[in-house]
Amino acid sequence: MPKTPDDLFDYLDALGIRTTTVRHAPLFTVADSQALRGEIPGGHTKNLFLKDKKDNYFLVTVEEDAEVDLKQIHHVIGAASRVSFGRPEALMDLLGVIPGAVTAFGLVNDDKGRVRFVVDAALMEHGIINAHPLTNEATTSISAGDLMAFVRATGHEPAILKVSA
Repeated sequence: MPKTPDDLFDYLDALGIRTTTVRHAPLFTVADSQALRGEIPGGHTKNLFLKDKKDNYFLVTVEEDAEVDLKQIHHVIGAASRVSFGRPEALMDLLGVIPGAVTAFGLVNDDKGRVRFVVDAALMEHGIINAHPLTNEATTSISAGDLMAFVRATGHEPAILKVSA
């Protein structure tokens, strides 16, 4: 059973990581979330759940307006082949979220370490990073350093790479 947002917040608290969360109507796209810009400072994320032909999975997190060349990204992230978007069933199975709620916080559900986490170097230039807390009905703000501490605590080693154009 995937973890709930409350489970995530308990996990973050246990790690000593402080966050702030704003609840809002469900947001399904970056365009939807841009209406919140005046309310929530920091870098806002776009997340790509990708897989290669050998069923290696990748969660790529970039700034919401970043351009990513999906025909070339496999060279950057170390995929075995060109990548495609992972199926919704795999997304739920591995990260415990639905399309529209994809988030780095989903790594808390990947206890077998099947998903490689890649974060764009440009996003890491922000002091605060904003992501959905396992639901697209809220946005959680976390410091960039604490996000990396969270990722490592889940057993994933973040790859900070230049993936945006």
